[in-house]
Amino acid sequence: MSETERKLPYVPDEWSEAANSVACSFITPVALVCGPKNSGKSTFSRFLVEVLLQRYKQVVYLDTDVGQPEFTAPGFISLTLLDKSILDSDLSIPCVKTPERCFFFGDVSSKRDPKTYLRYIFTLYDYYQLHFSQSNESKTGLPLVVNTPGWVKGIGYDMLVDVLGYVSPTHVVKINISAEPKNLPAGLFWLDRNHEETVNLIEIQSAYRDSLSRSVLIQKDTRLMRDVRIVAYFRQCIRDKEVSTVKELAHELASHTPYEVPISIMKIEHLHFQIPSSEVLYSLNATIVGLGVSSDVFEDLPSCVGLGMVRGIDMEKGVLYIISPIAGHILQKVDILLQGLIQIPTCLLEVREYRSPYISTNVLATS
Repeated sequence: MSETERKLPYVPDEWSEAANSVACSFITPVALVCGPKNSGKSTFSRFLVEVLLQRYKQVVYLDTDVGQPEFTAPGFISLTLLDKSILDSDLSIPCVKTPERCFFFGDVSSKRDPKTYLRYIFTLYDYYQLHFSQSNESKTGLPLVVNTPGWVKGIGYDMLVDVLGYVSPTHVVKINISAEPKNLPAGLFWLDRNHEETVNLIEIQSAYRDSLSRSVLIQKDTRLMRDVRIVAYFRQCIRDKEVSTVKELAHELASHTPYEVPISIMKIEHLHFQIPSSEVLYSLNATIVGLGVSSDVFEDLPSCVGLGMVRGIDMEKGVLYIISPIAGHILQKVDILLQGLIQIPTCLLEVREYRSPYISTNVLATS
């Protein structure tokens, strides 16, 4: 058993064979992992990254699952550069990393705006092609792992086919579960019969087994898992104190020094809904927003540097008070606030000892 396999509670032989098959390819692999919900796509993707890191110094990870992302808070589509193990910690604890580039989709499902969702994915893949598919020192470039959501029926299936067609991966790892109707079609389902393309299709079974050694669905509390990821993200705001419980974190965030952001320099975009102009600022209070930078554009899309929590608005002074783990010198470049449907977890709002978490004293100016 390899060191990588020891870091996981259970690694089937076919998982090891699949990962090694990708890693030992004669060409730099672009591997897309797909399958129905709760089949183990994220776990296998992590394992695949570990195996690839044994042969490559860095691995690029394209996460297209806005509901259960691997390294960001929910609502993001991201491209992350990995250069060290991501299995050293407890797999139940979110592994928060700063992406190389990301877009804030602002929802936990792609169904509200499939066109924009696909555009973000295609743009990030283009970014990978431009910056990482060929290194300056060699022609090998860096491998890419693409993790996909578990929505594989209806429109979800159509979007997966579109992603497969655009990315044209060298390897497709398709994970099946025992509930056969929930699986993706057999074979190269995304290609036309007359389409000639060299691709390695690897089909494996889910690692989760019942007493009869059948793969089974593991039901997850997705709402709770999303809240845990949001909490982990804003936990980064408290770097100099020991915080062991969510209640302690809520208290720390309520008293944390916010950034003071002039409203006049901000463009406010609502991603999946419309707000009357007279209510725009009020709608921002006590919400999570994406922090966009219009000066950093790739293919006409401004970058997003992270999330902020709008803790208060002072209409007289014309400022917003925002909590964010993003460094001040980066926040100074932010001039777009992206309001989606990602909500502050209730556990972070339950603070009774303070008069109000929405205060306008003890602030940091960003300009």
